[in-house]
Amino acid sequence: MQPVFIVAIVFGSVVTLAGLLCGTVLVIIRMRQSSSGQAKHGSQDEGMMVQEIYRGLEKMEQRIEALETILMDGHDRGEKK
Repeated sequence: MQPVFIVAIVFGSVVTLAGLLCGTVLVIIRMRQSSSGQAKHGSQDEGMMVQEIYRGLEKMEQRIEALETILMDGHDRGEKK
């Protein structure tokens, strides 16, 4: 009866170890896939944010140029008087 228990314990240990290894590998694969999916989604969001910032900076540059023109026109008019 004892040899049966020994074989069961050894076989059970081997099966458990194999299951743990396979489970660990599957968890690692799923984590990598989910993190790469989030990275792609995050990079799209970042790209959109950069585009919005760029557009905003272009508008700001146009406004500054308009203000400079207004100031220079006012300064020129002040010198002529």
